[in-house]
Amino acid sequence: MNESFRAIPSVDTVLKSSAGQAAINRFGRAEATTHIRLVLDAERQAARDGRPLRDAEDVAALAISQLESASQSSLRPVFNLTGTVLHTNLGRALLAEAAIEAATQAMRHAAALEFDLETGKRGERDDHLRELVCELTGAEDATLVNNNAAAVLIVLNTLAGHGGGAVVSRGELIEIGGAFRMPDIMARAGARLVEIGTTNRTHEKDYRAALGAGDISLILKVHTSNYRIEGFTKEVAAPELAALAREANVPLVNDLGSGTLVNLARWGLRREPTVRAAVEEGADIVTFSGDKLLGGPQAGFIVGRRDLIAAINRNPMKRALRVDKLRLAALEATLKLYRDPDRLAERLPTLRLLARSQSDIAQMAAAILPDARSVVGAAYTVELAECASQVGSGALPLDTLASMALAFRAVDGSGSALDRLAAALRALPVPVIGRISDDALLLDLRCLDDAPSFLANFRSLADGLA
Repeated sequence: MNESFRAIPSVDTVLKSSAGQAAINRFGRAEATTHIRLVLDAERQAARDGRPLRDAEDVAALAISQLESASQSSLRPVFNLTGTVLHTNLGRALLAEAAIEAATQAMRHAAALEFDLETGKRGERDDHLRELVCELTGAEDATLVNNNAAAVLIVLNTLAGHGGGAVVSRGELIEIGGAFRMPDIMARAGARLVEIGTTNRTHEKDYRAALGAGDISLILKVHTSNYRIEGFTKEVAAPELAALAREANVPLVNDLGSGTLVNLARWGLRREPTVRAAVEEGADIVTFSGDKLLGGPQAGFIVGRRDLIAAINRNPMKRALRVDKLRLAALEATLKLYRDPDRLAERLPTLRLLARSQSDIAQMAAAILPDARSVVGAAYTVELAECASQVGSGALPLDTLASMALAFRAVDGSGSALDRLAAALRALPVPVIGRISDDALLLDLRCLDDAPSFLANFRSLADGLA
């Protein structure tokens, strides 16, 4: 054993080896030394166990491998083949190339974020988007924060944060992903929830009764973007709510949630309420997201009456919730794409993926199928399967999009075999995320833009299944 221990190279010897020098050049002396010491600790245990030992070059090579793994970002790109286009857990909207370029430029250079180039004095960061947002929505004024939850929070805190009543239909007291509940956000904002109606039916008289009771600061309408109440139902439409709000001299706040700037029916999707329509229907404030149907980075837009927007901007919470220069740059570039609706689907990835036809997806799936069968071997069958994609992120919850998937089934029929395959796909250099349904692992190809890159990545799956 003493001979074995003497055969273990020293840290200095490993660092001086060609691989050791490469480790220093790539990761720095401190990191290289730390990982070489870890490998040498394992070598000492190998000596005790009588196992073969590595020389200095091999020790350094193993340390480099460990350093590469440690330096890999945890926020890794993946192939989203779940069939959910706006997948909250996978980052929602993919940005347009114009938005990516704009954000990149903002990262590379100092930018006039809060600097007025005409006057040489301090400027306001919202000015970069205010005019553009008002143009696209028809609103008097606009501001933005870091997401729509923040938008709702600051609006409620500004308009009803002193314990003022906020009238909401019971059927609109939503909960979205991450256990975000409207009653909770209202409480945190300092507003008092005035719940009216029933789960399925709320009438104008319910609103009138609440408004007549006094101490009401606003009416809140919430778009039920991630569920639908159907059957024996009744709700009061936004124009009628706007009239009620004017009578009571309180603002109507319409939270659209996902929010869209265009009529999606043009691309074969069911119509979602547009921001412009909400403004035209009389809402005093409208809130909506930037990273859902709009197709931009995460942000929360607040548009509406100029005096109310000014009050919101004076709220001290605004600074805590403000948007950084990267997202402002990406949002501006994204919004400018909406000025050319005829080419919007070509340039905005979210819309392109939603509008993609099943026949186009099927053609890609057929081309990939032979390689998929070859890679997984005899343990699995692979067939083309029609499937249904969904929009995701709470938008159009009952609507599905006809799509095509590769359906993998274990020959032995076991669920554990499918779990192993799913795990092997997640362990690929670029993880592949699908879904298991009806005893099959489905890779829905709606969101696959680059088939050659996918196949090059997928072929390494054979090693993970060996």
